[in-house]
Amino acid sequence: MNEELLKYFTGKLSPSERFKFLQEVESDESLKKDFIHYQNIYSATQLLSQPGDRTEGKSSFDKFVLTLISRERRVNLRSFLKYAAVIVAVVSSTIFGTLFLSDRLEDESFNTLYVPAGQRAQITLEDGTEVWLNAQSTMKYPSKFSKKLRKVEVEGEAFFDVTKDSKRPFIVNAHHVDLEVLGTQFNIHSYSESKSAETTLVEGSLKVTDKLNQNNSVVIKPNEQVSYMDGKLSVHPASNPDYLLWKEGIYSFDNERLIDIMQKLELYYDITIEVKDPEIFNVRYTGKFRQRDGIDEILRILQIIQPFKIEKDRENNKITLSE
Repeated sequence: MNEELLKYFTGKLSPSERFKFLQEVESDESLKKDFIHYQNIYSATQLLSQPGDRTEGKSSFDKFVLTLISRERRVNLRSFLKYAAVIVAVVSSTIFGTLFLSDRLEDESFNTLYVPAGQRAQITLEDGTEVWLNAQSTMKYPSKFSKKLRKVEVEGEAFFDVTKDSKRPFIVNAHHVDLEVLGTQFNIHSYSESKSAETTLVEGSLKVTDKLNQNNSVVIKPNEQVSYMDGKLSVHPASNPDYLLWKEGIYSFDNERLIDIMQKLELYYDITIEVKDPEIFNVRYTGKFRQRDGIDEILRILQIIQPFKIEKDRENNKITLSE
């Protein structure tokens, strides 16, 4: 067994080591297969809803850890895996990423959910709030919210359907902005690699504040979008009616420049896209892609709109586009 895999499930990796390990899992098919197998077993012991089930789930997880250690000592896992398969069978999952990507911190009261390239995940928080995470996104959240405040941290893109609770504001700390709500539905797009951030409100009311200047804030209404760029917050109507289709695994672009689409694809698929002739990519495009189609198929379709050459460098995870 991979030594890092054993350390991951026995809680012996630091947060930075866990993040690095998850990236390794994403790039190594053999390791990913082993990780998925054990992650599903682990998730089964953590997602049971009834108090009695949760107690039994903890007991099952303890057995799971002991079995992992035993395997490291060359003990046969066959009988354990049959037992674990029964546990998995009684747990209903929503999106595969929810089971695959849950990360357990050494402090059991706090969790991290990381979604790799080409995936998405859905999770329900302790207060009933539902969250969808797009590819290359991370959310840190407590196992149980405090009595006065509900707060999570997000990097990337996420959609929130927040459970109303007038006594406990819901705070989202993103890369560029902070969001404060009582009960609402909204989408936040704020990747650390991007210099901008966009927040779109579906229903309710939302306050958006510049992280670097707490005096710089705006309150938006449904179907409004606030953009952050260079310390400025600007409000305008939501332009793309299908912008939330990413929750269903569909990327929708509405009258967007190809150069801007390429920048989003870089984030979604964790790949470097170098454009040698930026001026030829100013043409605008409206259309939809399935997330599972992958970067190669999406670029092939875009070539129909604007012909360009593609040079792939798999070793460096890089694609170069030229006229």
